[in-house]
Amino acid sequence: MLKYLAKRFLEMIPTLFGITLISFFIIHLAPGKPTDALSEMNPKMTPEARERLEKLYNLDKPVIVQYGMWLKRIVKLDFGESFSMDRRPVMQKIWDTKQPLLERRLFITFMLNLIAMIIILAIAIPIGISSATHQNTLYDKITTTTVFLGFAMPSFWLALLLMMLFGVYLDWLPISGLKSMSYDSLSVGGKVLDRLKHLVLPMFVAAFGGLAADSRYMRSSMLEVVRQDYVTVARAKGLPEKTVIYRHAFRNALLPLITLVGLSVPGLIGGSVIFENIFGIPGMGQLFFNGVMTRDYSLIMAILTIGAFLTLIGNLLADIGYMFADPRIRTGR
Repeated sequence: MLKYLAKRFLEMIPTLFGITLISFFIIHLAPGKPTDALSEMNPKMTPEARERLEKLYNLDKPVIVQYGMWLKRIVKLDFGESFSMDRRPVMQKIWDTKQPLLERRLFITFMLNLIAMIIILAIAIPIGISSATHQNTLYDKITTTTVFLGFAMPSFWLALLLMMLFGVYLDWLPISGLKSMSYDSLSVGGKVLDRLKHLVLPMFVAAFGGLAADSRYMRSSMLEVVRQDYVTVARAKGLPEKTVIYRHAFRNALLPLITLVGLSVPGLIGGSVIFENIFGIPGMGQLFFNGVMTRDYSLIMAILTIGAFLTLIGNLLADIGYMFADPRIRTGR
């Protein structure tokens, strides 16, 4: 097991290197430079001053040289300084140690995606199993229609509808941020309740769209497994249907879903850009959006690198889950 993990970690290094290399070149292919935001807003900026600015940030050097300089800093876990007006170190923007843990952007995005993934799996797996065991019934058709409705509905449109209904007309739930203005004056229980109320709409939007794919994968996988000979034999022995499904078929039916969960990590992080901006949540998604708008290369590369690393970790965890779900992989057969 340890040998396998060490091998997988070593394999992650060239993959991460390739992702950062491609990302760096694609970013520099986009029109404009980070200094444009500083120079275009300044009417006194001369062409000579613009050149000095580009030289200061090493933007006058070839892209491959810039990538080499960036890579040399990354080895020391230094993502450089932001190109924005505050000139803060990028890591300080992502993980500001002066702020409480709950206020740090990386923690916020990670926790929101983790909660969304738990909600999706907790709902999608039972729906997939029950749809498979009640195939072509009215229940199957209703769940299929509902999950595909969530899949087809654009996240931003659903978010706006929910904000109008529950935030504006009914005034039941807050529509922006992660806490109220009066948060500091609340009791401990009040603070917990306040944060939960702020999470209801973003988590619903984040989870609703992800239900369709996971529940459909679970349904099709379960349908394929229950037609296997060993399931037929288990039924022929007179075992209860619940025992056949949950003890004999469930584990093998999980295999495709485990792979899907590992591959869905980048999608969840990308989805954060949408719902964090709509709901005004100060997470990595919102920071990434602002970085793209201002062509903040250092910030964009830092978030892409962290996202790529988390994606590789997600795939590694999926492989480990695969090993636990399928004994044949552990024994190398």
